[in-house]
Amino acid sequence: MDKSEVISTLNDLIETCKDGEEGFRTCAEDISSTELKSYFTDRAHRCATAAAELQDIVEEYGGSPETSSSVSGTLHRRWVDIKSAVTGKDDESILNECERGEDVAKRSYEDALAKDLPVEVRSVVERQYQGVMQNHDQVKGMRNQVRAHR
Repeated sequence: MDKSEVISTLNDLIETCKDGEEGFRTCAEDISSTELKSYFTDRAHRCATAAAELQDIVEEYGGSPETSSSVSGTLHRRWVDIKSAVTGKDDESILNECERGEDVAKRSYEDALAKDLPVEVRSVVERQYQGVMQNHDQVKGMRNQVRAHR
């Protein structure tokens, strides 16, 4: 894989991280539970940290790192739509949208990992992917808890 492909792949993941950061911040604003507000704020911070780590790698490869979330509106950038999708703003709806956003992040990381990334880049992407999987599973579990208590 040449440098430009590595840079392009990482910039896609940076957009995914930035989308996640925005999505988690939106969830934190809209959710009623104080505990969940704290959880989502922490996850937004983690997404920002992941993006910064990828931006550093892009610079090491001589590229220009992405600095913002996506605005393309394509399916794999679904986080941008979270605010309009959460019309009722009840906790279950918010958690459903959050889980959908994490589904998108999972696919983005899986697409990146399907490529022939350099070993040092792959290790970072794999580690971040594990965090995405953990986020997804936690959000799904919280959503199921809220659903069970309705």
